[in-house]
Amino acid sequence: MKAQRAYVEHVIECIRRIREDSGQGRDAVFLSHTLQDAIVRNLQVLCESTQRIDSAHKERHPEINWMSIAGMRNVLVHDYFEVDFETVWLVVARDLPPLETAMRAILVALDQLG
Repeated sequence: MKAQRAYVEHVIECIRRIREDSGQGRDAVFLSHTLQDAIVRNLQVLCESTQRIDSAHKERHPEINWMSIAGMRNVLVHDYFEVDFETVWLVVARDLPPLETAMRAILVALDQLG
């Protein structure tokens, strides 16, 4: 359980960092390679951490496309020349809020398990 909690908390922390790095808005992020690099790095780490979350927890959150997260990790790590920041921005804006909600629900479930 302790390891699961660590991975879930790590995903939430990565989301917090991405929110902080993207907080100046789309235009500022698209003008800054430093912000883009920070966001991509945190997405990469976030994707890796989600792969270590037990499938039982994932199954309780079918609203999250876990396979797409794994696929994104592979692109960010192995096909980095193919990374399209428009797609990254879409993920940040559209997909991270529901992922954070799911991660917080998993934390509650872990608390209930003891």
